[in-house]
Amino acid sequence: MTSVGSLRRLQQGTLEAPGKRLCSVRRQGFCSRSSWSTGRLQGLNSLDPTGSSWTIFCRKNCPLMETYNEYLLEKICEIFPRKEVEAFIEESEKQRPMTIRINTLLKGRKDVLKLLSGRGVDLDALSWTDSGCVVFKSSVPIGATPEYLAGYYCLQGAASMLPVLNMDLKEGLTVVDLCAAPGGKTTHIAALMENTGVIYANDVNEERIAGLKSNIQRMGVRNCIVMNMDGRKVNVGRVDRVLLDAPCSGTGVISKDPSVKTSRTRSEIDRMVTLQKELILHGFGMLKPGGILMYSTCSVLVKENEEVVNYLLSKCPSAKIAECEIDIGKDGFMSFKGKNYNGSLKMARRIYPHVHNMDGFFYAKILKKY
Repeated sequence: MTSVGSLRRLQQGTLEAPGKRLCSVRRQGFCSRSSWSTGRLQGLNSLDPTGSSWTIFCRKNCPLMETYNEYLLEKICEIFPRKEVEAFIEESEKQRPMTIRINTLLKGRKDVLKLLSGRGVDLDALSWTDSGCVVFKSSVPIGATPEYLAGYYCLQGAASMLPVLNMDLKEGLTVVDLCAAPGGKTTHIAALMENTGVIYANDVNEERIAGLKSNIQRMGVRNCIVMNMDGRKVNVGRVDRVLLDAPCSGTGVISKDPSVKTSRTRSEIDRMVTLQKELILHGFGMLKPGGILMYSTCSVLVKENEEVVNYLLSKCPSAKIAECEIDIGKDGFMSFKGKNYNGSLKMARRIYPHVHNMDGFFYAKILKKY
């Protein structure tokens, strides 16, 4: 199996600059931008977002904005240039292309592509990983084929593959996945470590543990210990890697959960941010010197992303942002609303549905220097 460190060398010429192409496919669709009107964007760009003309324009040209609560719409408008707000909101309503990750513990990608093609599945490989595929069309339920049930692949969003691919995994490591359910990233870690070392897969939600165990078993993972406790209390000694796919507002996956648009209030997100900061501090504290923590969310809000990572950097002098080997996405914010963050946050990556045709996502690689 190809190691993470060699992926870029393997794929020279197929992985382009961040935010451009994500996969080498034979037809358009997976990486195309939305077809929003240039005239509408020019009109939007000329308005003052604090004035009444802004609201009138939104109601007339983007009724979807009226489906958001006032707080969340305000937060989204703070992130994007005016011309992008409508594009983000429109594209957030659309389902992203289906992607699967081949379980290289049991089968190679070529073999699974052949098997699924024989069942009438039209799919192609993602260029920046040796295990991802995008599904264009299928005459059978992708989550119920014999190959799926045998553990040859799992359904996994393209963006959510990126944190694990950037963890510099190798055989024999000790890894903690602090918020592991339903297990897509845990089983990805096991595959890249070739079922060696130890993975502690933890989740605080007891109801989700059954699904986590089921996926671990189905995918043939043998190096995993499942835990059910508050991630802030996990203590298994010093470890080599920590993955913190933190609980978040879900503002990057509104197409999967439209209730986010009305249910995410200021107080709820503030509570979420407090938890994220406590989890990242604890996770970083578990690392050996030279260890790596990957922080990720399916949120686009700065409060849950750059602000949380910047908090860690301010509290822990031994923490350092490292460059991602597979660096798909836009640069992280180095400043926001007049507040300056650590300049190294430029190396964090942001993924947007209207730019990359993937779920909204954030990931940052953090090294423990000593």
